[in-house]
Amino acid sequence: MSQQYYTPTPPPSVENSGMAVASLIASILGLTLVPTIGSVIGLILGYMARSRIRDSAGTLGGEGLAKAGIILGWIGVAILVLGICLAIGVFVLGIGGTAGLTICAGLGNTY
Repeated sequence: MSQQYYTPTPPPSVENSGMAVASLIASILGLTLVPTIGSVIGLILGYMARSRIRDSAGTLGGEGLAKAGIILGWIGVAILVLGICLAIGVFVLGIGGTAGLTICAGLGNTY
């Protein structure tokens, strides 16, 4: 009696979404060379890529790339917001750096 061995076939390769790759690149540029604009473009491309990947029924990959682009894009936007709050605190209100951030953090708290 001879034994037959099962050799699994590799899964079909799935192409990464070009939009997801562009989202990640734009978001990285938004943190380094092209602040704000790169982050916003990375966010837009990331959400569009993630939507297309989910609608592709498994024929398109790169959801992790799109998610990374979205996360880095939001980090870039958060740094921008903190910078604006710091600028408001220092230049407009004439307050030291950390006190300006405290005022900006408290602006959203209404009692």
